[in-house]
Amino acid sequence: MNDILEATSPATSLSGPATCVTKVELRVSCKALLDRDTLNKSDPCVILMVQTNGQWTELDRTEVIKSNLHPVFAKVFSLDYYFEEVQKLRFEVYDIHGTHSIGTRDDDFLGGVECTLGQIVAQKKMVKPLLLKYGKYAGKSTITVHAEEISGNNGYVELSFCAKKLDDKDLFSKSDPFLEIYRINDDETEQLVHRTEVIKNNLNPVWEPFKVSLISLCSCDEDRKLKCLVWDYDSRGKHDFIGEFFATFREMQKISSGNKVTWDCVNPKYKQKKRNYKNSGVVILNDLKVVYSFLDYIMGGCQIHFTVAIDFTASNGDPRNSCSLHYINPYQPNEYLKALIAVGEICQDYDSDKRFSALGFGARIPPNYEVSHDFAINFNPEDDECEGIQGVVEAYQNCLPKIQLYGPTNVAPIITRIAKLAAGDGNIKDASRYHILLILTDGVVTDMADTREAIVRASYQPLSIIIVGVGNADFTDMQILDGDDGVLRSPKGEPVLRDIVQFVPFRDFKTASPAALAKCVLAEVPKQVVEYYSHKAISPMCPIRDLPTPILTS
Repeated sequence: MNDILEATSPATSLSGPATCVTKVELRVSCKALLDRDTLNKSDPCVILMVQTNGQWTELDRTEVIKSNLHPVFAKVFSLDYYFEEVQKLRFEVYDIHGTHSIGTRDDDFLGGVECTLGQIVAQKKMVKPLLLKYGKYAGKSTITVHAEEISGNNGYVELSFCAKKLDDKDLFSKSDPFLEIYRINDDETEQLVHRTEVIKNNLNPVWEPFKVSLISLCSCDEDRKLKCLVWDYDSRGKHDFIGEFFATFREMQKISSGNKVTWDCVNPKYKQKKRNYKNSGVVILNDLKVVYSFLDYIMGGCQIHFTVAIDFTASNGDPRNSCSLHYINPYQPNEYLKALIAVGEICQDYDSDKRFSALGFGARIPPNYEVSHDFAINFNPEDDECEGIQGVVEAYQNCLPKIQLYGPTNVAPIITRIAKLAAGDGNIKDASRYHILLILTDGVVTDMADTREAIVRASYQPLSIIIVGVGNADFTDMQILDGDDGVLRSPKGEPVLRDIVQFVPFRDFKTASPAALAKCVLAEVPKQVVEYYSHKAISPMCPIRDLPTPILTS
């Protein structure tokens, strides 16, 4: 059967890492922009355009920075990066008037530049002159684009800041404070990480929580210095400096022990001149949440254990008959094998021992030929695992002549069994093992009530269930088990903790490659893995620089 494995593997590998998209963050700044305004300086905004099928469309845009010819934008552009594609980008800089959208007048356009995402990534920091229409230089205007790869193993952090007793910089009202955080790079340059919103007329502002990748915040270095500035907003762009403080991500993590982290907001000039000067207010970190991705858990050492359960009920037809869904054609794998190999070849990349449990249900099995809804297809009840996907294929082929296809189609026993196995792993209290159960069946399950109950119980365990409907049966009732159209409930009305079931009919992918089936049925698994460990507040086993146990969010 080696030739089956080769025949059903598409040219592009089905391996897991190939399905994980690399995220790239782009940060933009400009220098020496043209001044289009008569009374004030330009109010610039950068629009990011992407080219698809020869057409330019807007992907995203930065905030507008008032009255500034050297803007450093806080907005971060996030893009999927594909090494094998030419991804054309265009950055256009406009002078924005009021709150209206981009105008059509020529004098609103401050310049643009075209490049590819590959060029930016290769240079990491790209500086280019801005061009007006017909390739004319926009004076000495330049745009700088910084690229940072957001690898799976750095995570995100959500920060929530407030301040108290800030200096009042306004004569007839209170200050309108906002906070800026800069990362200090190895070459002592400063990179804006985040700019909060402005809180009007308030000396005790509470800013909105914001999320930022750890690589952006501190380059995954807990001790990297962060420069934090508090300003009093001015609509003309001439913001009044209130004070500054320096922090590190390591300091911020002290909040994990239940204490809020506080910094004095200091104006160096006041500190020099005033003998009794203490501060211009205090800034407080109210909350810190580390948010991990699927790859954080995988790269932290989480193993995915793959189990396949195969329907051996009589409705499949006699395996010796070429019309049977279990017929073994030496030249063309049947639908059971196609689905098994497509999904299994991806899952095997995340299991170091490459041993997979292979179970059957709905058949009479030797030696007594009693009906079983939970048996090892290698007929070894002490060890139901097979060596690799090829071992599962061989066990399936060897088992067919030895069993009698029967019924009914009961899947609750196998779901309950794997859920108990997963529960044992769940008690370990670390992110070391997650389970995927692939159920291949030719019809609607007979024990629907018991199956619903079993799925609700299983939703509390580190387990995802994929059900592939094989053959031409009416699978309408099976959609109940897939919670996409509503919350699945047990017969008593108890809802699932998380949506863990994905159901697809194989016939929907008959004309597509096996990779398309695998991509569809496995698409939800990363989210389900993160949801489980988030609910349990379990961080990856080897996170960045031993981060503290976080409050996780999905």
